Amino acid sequence: MTESGPMRVRKISIHGHQRAYIMTGRGPVLLLLHGIGMNHKTWLPVIPSLAKNFTVIAPDMLGHGESDKPRADYSIGGFANGVRDLLSVLDIPSVTIVGHSLGGGVAMQFAYQYPQLTDRVVLVASGGLGRSVNPVIRSLTLPGSGAVLAAVTMRALRSLTVPTLVKLHRSGLPLTADMHGLAEVYDSLGDKRSRVIFRHVLRAAVDWRGQLVTMIDRAYLAQHMPSMVIWGARDIVIPVKHAFAANELLPGSLLKVFKDSGHLPHADEPERFAECLTDFVMDTPATEHNPTFWRDAIVAGNPSARARRRKGDRTVTLPRQADSQPVESSAQAL
Repeated sequence: MTESGPMRVRKISIHGHQRAYIMTGRGPVLLLLHGIGMNHKTWLPVIPSLAKNFTVIAPDMLGHGESDKPRADYSIGGFANGVRDLLSVLDIPSVTIVGHSLGGGVAMQFAYQYPQLTDRVVLVASGGLGRSVNPVIRSLTLPGSGAVLAAVTMRALRSLTVPTLVKLHRSGLPLTADMHGLAEVYDSLGDKRSRVIFRHVLRAAVDWRGQLVTMIDRAYLAQHMPSMVIWGARDIVIPVKHAFAANELLPGSLLKVFKDSGHLPHADEPERFAECLTDFVMDTPATEHNPTFWRDAIVAGNPSARARRRKGDRTVTLPRQADSQPVESSAQAL
């Protein structure tokens, strides 16, 4: 259903394809990117609060929601290019980019490709920070999984399964924190074209062993860009250990772990999420991109990797997971 008033869905043609998005509020621009199989509606719980202080843009990425679903480039880099094109058409010079799950990977890629357009980066239960991912997601990349997915997403099954998943989420039982998000993705796969694109996107980032695309080797560049990581301690899609790893990989980043949230902390604890994001943007100066400084940093390479090579240690150790209490660390724009 199309939202009304300031939350109405707008559409614009980019490269001949209709791109859907909502845009509301006034002030510094926040760009919110959804996860695979989702759309802008995943952000609706937090948009009204955020729009009090910011211009909020939440697009449906190509192949998702009300945007067109052409045969196209659905790689992480392709999505990052699509974000750049949308901002160009809307005449927006720079944004704080907020990415959830797949959208987090796109946000990191966008910041890497277009640092001059990026004020800050916020990663929410983000992909691209390690190999681990739920085994069910890995299985969907195997040969024959397309036929299986078509069979299990028939209308009759969806009409029974979606309400069941929602009830499981509401039950609060162990391992049910992400059932509402799973229901949203599962319901979107009733359309054949959506299933094709879902598997295309998935196979560009994941195989049977786990995540393929990571930004670990380039994460040190975040020392030149303010960043925040938000994760749910009960995430069963991408484990919370990735949040602690990200906090170490992104120098100076701020880490927030929501103990009562799963893979969608913005939906599980919207008020707290909006408050954390608002405070971060208000308290952290936007980065000022210096092309020479950026180039010199790339030439110099990752200082942590250089240190490990000097010690003869090429392993990466994930930090020990803390308890379920919220975790914070300092964030400064360097």
